[in-house]
Amino acid sequence: MKNSIKSLLLVAAPELADQNFSRSVLLMVEHNEDGALGLVLNRQLQVSAADAVPPWADLLEPPGLVHSGGPVSEGTIVGLGSAPEGGHPCVTPLLGPIGLLDLHADPAETPGVSAVRLFAGYAGWSAGQLEVELAVGSWFVLEAQPADVTTADPEGLWSTVLARQAGLLGQLAVYPDDPTLN
Repeated sequence: MKNSIKSLLLVAAPELADQNFSRSVLLMVEHNEDGALGLVLNRQLQVSAADAVPPWADLLEPPGLVHSGGPVSEGTIVGLGSAPEGGHPCVTPLLGPIGLLDLHADPAETPGVSAVRLFAGYAGWSAGQLEVELAVGSWFVLEAQPADVTTADPEGLWSTVLARQAGLLGQLAVYPDDPTLN
């Protein structure tokens, strides 16, 4: 696809009212003519990732909680991890060393793989659906950094990502939850 946003961030505009995505930051893991798939990076669940996928417990990025990847197939666990220099067959490259992790692989056979984050579900769009949402201004498409995936402060990621942008977009980092109370 000519204008794919795979490996970029999808950042919710402040006015996006859908509670599934309000102030969310998604890493886009697929975007083609058939649709799009992303993982919400800044919604932790109070579920131990070690309980969700015990074999991977030793490689989990602190605090070791499952993240809500999105409202689609919430019973499905998707993993992201950091591959060692030179890559690893169980990590499909996505963003620098960060990639989609094959959770069926034996962690004992994944030397160098680290910073594992687990996501329950994902966000999905059918063909053309995301393009409509982008056209009406529901989302900003921004460059991603590997640290966005492994941040120790996922709840602050929306503001962090916006704050590093130039101009008016950067000023949205301090946009109030309810501007009518400002």
